[in-house]
Amino acid sequence: QFGQVGRKGEVALPQGAARVDLTGKTVMPALVDAHVHMGYRKGLDFSQNNYTRENLTDILDRFAYYGVAAILEAGTSRSDLVYEMRANPPPDLLVWPESSMPDPVRDETAESYRFVMDFSRSTKTDLLLGTLDVEDGHDYNAALLVSDAGQRMQIYRKLHLVPFGEYIPLRHSFPLFAAVAGKWVPGDFDAGKDYTLVRLTSGDVQIAPLICFEDTIGDLTRQFVLHGANLIANVTNDGWFLHSAGSEQHLANSVFRCVETRRPMVRAANTGVTCFVNEFGRVTQVLQDETGSTFTEGVLTGDVDIPIAHELTFYSRRGELFAQLCACVTLLAIVVRIALRQSRRGGSPEPPASRANTRAAGD
Repeated sequence: QFGQVGRKGEVALPQGAARVDLTGKTVMPALVDAHVHMGYRKGLDFSQNNYTRENLTDILDRFAYYGVAAILEAGTSRSDLVYEMRANPPPDLLVWPESSMPDPVRDETAESYRFVMDFSRSTKTDLLLGTLDVEDGHDYNAALLVSDAGQRMQIYRKLHLVPFGEYIPLRHSFPLFAAVAGKWVPGDFDAGKDYTLVRLTSGDVQIAPLICFEDTIGDLTRQFVLHGANLIANVTNDGWFLHSAGSEQHLANSVFRCVETRRPMVRAANTGVTCFVNEFGRVTQVLQDETGSTFTEGVLTGDVDIPIAHELTFYSRRGELFAQLCACVTLLAIVVRIALRQSRRGGSPEPPASRANTRAAGD
């Protein structure tokens, strides 16, 4: 069972998160506020391992107030349910969206590091989240899988950066242009170099941790599948689009990655569409409010069927071969058409008989 957690809503939200109580049998912690570091500042303690029914109610109340809530089974009290959460098998995976932490999580001096490590020790569940990553003076947009109560971390650094969003092309070649564009993009991210898969601790599950618009690029996803990925996870921040159709268009493009590779996808979006997509590209579950809007805060949980056989589709094996063949046929047809037109124009008709020859024939 894979639980997907996503926080979505307005770009600018108040720092206090509302409690999220959803019906359902799944029990899992859920991040519902963009400013989760406030919970740590205010003394939220995840480090207790000796939970009892007496202190669980107070802990859960603080979870809900500072940005963390639990999905409650209908008719179950909070204290009873959190007690069950400790006893029942936890979800295999929690997914938080891109930009879910304000600091680099791997920086041991940052509050985000302490928050995530304490949370991981409490839940004992693999946690995949978007984060900044800094190394040797380089800044990366990254996805981090935290496992084994924070003892094991696997990092993927985004390969395909968005121009004018994550970097300014030719920034150092055109200083005047860079000075103007720098108001919106003050610094550049560095691109990663490796197709890094992250492996869950439970089962033979290798995740392609796509970040933001990487799930719109077929060949990039294909490379992850060739390296052994059998699950696609997309952590994204679509806040750039506000309440426009951009987030829906993003999802409409990303489902083709499932069709092309026959791999399921989980998406956790910050102001976007949080959903599950099966290997046929069908959206099986989506996070939305009672009006059907996807611009809401909340939690989405569900089961995902993971292919273990690692079978490769034609697209996974051959890539854009079909599209390249279509392009070649189109180009060849254009060349033939032009050649035929030129040959018709170049063919000179027989010259008319001269007047002298005509008169001679008449005599």
